[in-house]
Amino acid sequence: MKYRRFCAKYKLRFKDLTLLKTALTHSSYVNEHRFEADKDNERLEFLGDAVLELAMSEFLYTNFDLSEGEMTKLRAQHVCEPALVTYAININLGKYLRLGKGEEISGGRNRPALLADAFEALLGAIYLDLGYKSVYHFLDIVVFPLVKAGKFINVIDYKSQLQELVQTDSSRSIRYEIINESGPAHNKTFIAEVFMDNIKMGVGQGHAKKEAEQNAAKVALEKMVKENN
Repeated sequence: MKYRRFCAKYKLRFKDLTLLKTALTHSSYVNEHRFEADKDNERLEFLGDAVLELAMSEFLYTNFDLSEGEMTKLRAQHVCEPALVTYAININLGKYLRLGKGEEISGGRNRPALLADAFEALLGAIYLDLGYKSVYHFLDIVVFPLVKAGKFINVIDYKSQLQELVQTDSSRSIRYEIINESGPAHNKTFIAEVFMDNIKMGVGQGHAKKEAEQNAAKVALEKMVKENN
């Protein structure tokens, strides 16, 4: 079974392979196979995102003598979508995904947003089944060597940049809202708005929620630059 081969390669001893299968199941597959009662990976993605941030924070704290601000910037560069896509490609994650026919035909196995989400979902599955230590060990194989090598230092994370500006004033806040999603499961488009102190500062669009939020943050930053000039 291909999942067992994947586990063997990365020394993952899953007790419940159903969790791994769910982590690699896109919503398009579930929509086309409703009779199978399978779940998609969105909930595991949510969990994996938090686990990755914790593990990356621990790694940076342990291995780098940096200030809080410097660690925050470095962490953002290594947990943003371009970095996640690289991790997924390096372990050939697209090969193992379960996709609907439409998503398959449209090149879903190579779609950046889909790969990034699947990588986070995989971390969520590892955490639930094997625990935090196993997540950290897995990242030590596929992610942390890239951090040590200085990869992704030029990646622009607009959300982090916007957050940095706001942190200079503790009374200010930022929030994002997905106000619309449209299109078929294999090619959705999301629209996000970013608010600063409940004032709308930007609108962004993307084929993933994170991409839409990043684009909204970019618009907000550009707006702030113009206002200050």
